[in-house]
Amino acid sequence: MPLSALVLYSRPARKVAGYLLTQLHMEFLIDALRFIGVVFLVLMIFNVMIIVHEWGHFLAGRWRGLEIDRFQIWFGKPIWKKTYNGVQYGLGSIPAGGFVSLPQMVTMESIEGEVDEENKKELPPISPLDKIIVAFAGPLFSFLLALAFATIVWAWGRPLTEARKTTTIGAVGEAAAAAGLKVGDQIRFIDGNEIKHFGGMIDSVLWSTLSSEREKLEVVVDRPGEGELTIEVERPAAEVKDVEGPWYKKAWHYVSSRAPFRRIGIGPMVSPVIAKTLENSPAALAGLKPRDVIQSINGKETRQPIDVINFGWTIGEPVELKVLRGEEVVTTTMTPRIPEVPEGNTDAKIGVMFDAEGTREIIHENPFTQVKNGFRSIVATMQKVFSPKSDIGASHLNGPFGIMGHYYDLFKHPDGVRLVLWFSVLLNVNLALLNLLPFPVLDGGHIVMATMEWIRKKPMPLKVLEVVQTAFVLFLLGFMAFVTLKDVGDRTGGEKGEAPQPEQKFLPLK
Repeated sequence: MPLSALVLYSRPARKVAGYLLTQLHMEFLIDALRFIGVVFLVLMIFNVMIIVHEWGHFLAGRWRGLEIDRFQIWFGKPIWKKTYNGVQYGLGSIPAGGFVSLPQMVTMESIEGEVDEENKKELPPISPLDKIIVAFAGPLFSFLLALAFATIVWAWGRPLTEARKTTTIGAVGEAAAAAGLKVGDQIRFIDGNEIKHFGGMIDSVLWSTLSSEREKLEVVVDRPGEGELTIEVERPAAEVKDVEGPWYKKAWHYVSSRAPFRRIGIGPMVSPVIAKTLENSPAALAGLKPRDVIQSINGKETRQPIDVINFGWTIGEPVELKVLRGEEVVTTTMTPRIPEVPEGNTDAKIGVMFDAEGTREIIHENPFTQVKNGFRSIVATMQKVFSPKSDIGASHLNGPFGIMGHYYDLFKHPDGVRLVLWFSVLLNVNLALLNLLPFPVLDGGHIVMATMEWIRKKPMPLKVLEVVQTAFVLFLLGFMAFVTLKDVGDRTGGEKGEAPQPEQKFLPLK
């Protein structure tokens, strides 16, 4: 028997191998359970929003005395259904949307499915006012749910990161530097719009630079020592990356990738907040902890992570650090050294990883302000989507898959529940506003058709309605397939960039 087999079958080796396999199995099991749990939470909150919206139609229909034959979450053929008090409740096979079937409204069998022959019956017509009330009730309930989520967020608070709230430039790219922008500039206006924060959808540096329809941005900054300056920054062409590999990889990238944005290359200034210290590293031995903010090194102020990274560490030369830990300033001494893994390192390191979002605080924003900001965000997005001069188009919108993916990412965050509730405010406002658009199948389309019926004193011709609705259903399904491709591409496609460098490790000191 080979020596390797003897080693493998020896009792100590079997015990070690069994222990390692058990650990691997446990880690895999924990990861799988965590994944299943997060997916379950995502589906639950996503379905709650659909149920509440459709519940609005349901209750309004009951109030106005309309016939209701089905209440279904998700579209497609039911995978589960049960009839109660004359209403068939069901769960569809296509995980998107939902509906309440109201035969006295405009029939939508092309998307809701046909009613069983035995359940069909002649029903009296209803007034245009009844149709308008029932159609409007869904968006109204979505707004009310948004306000309910916003009230919880107001009471419990939501995390606000330094990277989002600051207006100070911390990194300058080629285009911005050529125009004259500098690190430390505080941005006040872009194209005449007041800037209140760096990230986010409204009043932000990010949105103003991505959504601008001008070739040059007019940026007003407050520069320390010089005062207010107005700088014109040219927006360079969007960078399009070539995809290497076989034809099917290129084809997938072409259909699944979103159109790139034009960027001027500036980033927010964030404090050097420690996210992690490497085991046995100089930082760990000096007692540094996650969430510590490095304020100075040997008396030299550090404003952002790059100041720490580029300090110029010397092997074996102790340095004095001042760090902010909570509300207390702590002084410690640290001696940089070369990490032993991987071999071949020559530069001294301290073994810290920084939080790209900087400091965090919990804010309590007024519920009505949250809903108003959500409203402004959706309106601004739709304006840019329909503008021929904007870089923002339909390919940048998300469908159900993308939204659930975003929820999945938020749930994994340490403050995931708070962020999910906050995002749900925006999403419910979005659900309400989009359903009020005057398109067939949507609630706004029903309101428009009922209003026309009210004016004409007679309903719209049934044949016309069927043709218009079928055409829009096909368009809607096609659009959903289009954005779903983009959503899937975000998760599976794109360039991976350079191969990741092996993580540096420090061995215990002897």
